[in-house]
Amino acid sequence: MQVSIETTSSLERRMTVTLPAAQFEEQVNERLNQAARSVRLPGFRPGKVPMKEVRRRFGPGVRAEVAGELMQSSFFEAVRDEQLKPAGQPRLEPVQMDAGVDFTYAATFEVMPDIELGDLATISVERPVAEVTDADIDTMVERLREQRKRFEDREDRPAEDGDQLVLSFAGFLDGEAAEGTKADDIELILGSGRMIPGFEDALLGVKAGEERSFEVTFPEDYGNDILKGKVVRFDTSVSAVRESVLPPVDAELFSELGVEDGSFETFRAEVRENMERELETACRNLAKNQVMDGLVAAHEVSPPKALVHEQIHNLQHEMVQRFGGQGMDPHSLPEELFREQAERRVRLGLILNHIVEVHGIEPEAERVEAILDDVASRYQEPEQVKSWYHGNPEQMEQIRSAALEDAVVDFVLERATVTEVQKDYDAVLAAAAGRTASEDGDEEASSSEDTSDQAG
Repeated sequence: MQVSIETTSSLERRMTVTLPAAQFEEQVNERLNQAARSVRLPGFRPGKVPMKEVRRRFGPGVRAEVAGELMQSSFFEAVRDEQLKPAGQPRLEPVQMDAGVDFTYAATFEVMPDIELGDLATISVERPVAEVTDADIDTMVERLREQRKRFEDREDRPAEDGDQLVLSFAGFLDGEAAEGTKADDIELILGSGRMIPGFEDALLGVKAGEERSFEVTFPEDYGNDILKGKVVRFDTSVSAVRESVLPPVDAELFSELGVEDGSFETFRAEVRENMERELETACRNLAKNQVMDGLVAAHEVSPPKALVHEQIHNLQHEMVQRFGGQGMDPHSLPEELFREQAERRVRLGLILNHIVEVHGIEPEAERVEAILDDVASRYQEPEQVKSWYHGNPEQMEQIRSAALEDAVVDFVLERATVTEVQKDYDAVLAAAAGRTASEDGDEEASSSEDTSDQAG
């Protein structure tokens, strides 16, 4: 096998491979002989079709079939011998496949970029340090109660902020019914900000059975061009005023939240445990995201187009799944919408993989099991979930990849410039939630690319 390589761009290569004619013709003849023994043609007995006729009828198709197989098999041998690392699938094209001459084909593909690790000490990380206080637990208990509040009718007093109204309304612009401003028997919590500014305020003090009219001005940036900036009169009818009632902190609430022994102490202990686990995860993710940002900033990496294209397709599918676009073709979404994020994912994946390779980083078995324990703890039967993962190598590889990513983050943190910053529980959780919403999955571009409720 003869191989020549041409550099057509910084990452693209055109490799020409030549294989001996004898090797090619041997496989073609073997395939044709097999066909001759079984082919059935009018006027000939089975197995008695002359080879000349077999070659005439089936020769071109067999040659193309053999060429395809030889290109596939010899390509990977050639890139291994030439110590190349292809990025994505090659484009294979026969150049010469006539009888009696050497078989030649061209393979066009991208290679992985060379990466030179930068000084990890230049990466700055502010590691949040926080603890769960008794006040944080008190706040969380109130949030849990708020999530389970119910509404009870109050006919003896006017509506206050936080009350739920059951009302019907219709809007009128210049005395005419305004399209899109009518609703019947909706539930509205005063102070929720669900309606346009001024609407909910105008209903404060209303009583059950009362009708009330008032005017509000629609915002200048309202989505309906006819209504934006216009003064609209609303006629409303309130059929019910309901007061929110929080559940008592008792055994019934504890049971709802998975605490079976009915103990207030056990309940608070479980709330604390869950909050501390959530806090630990949020602190780690905030530090991890800064590591990822620092790695991307510290390394100039040209992302191969093939890998970027693959990531764009992944992001298209993720968006369709996230928003429930059943029946929608993911590839109908504009590729440019995802290109920047796809390029970042590819760069980050290449950098992390290079760190793993150069420094021989392996995930610790204990960390793999810890991540699996965390995943399984979200289900009612954790042991069954763990058993299922252990019985599915592909799923376990995802767990292992997550552990490997953690190992790389720890490796970088040991060498980066880390400053500990004191924060409170809510600040850490809010920062982590904001980062997740804005990034929405960039950290998935980890080394796995190449391999890849409170209190119960």
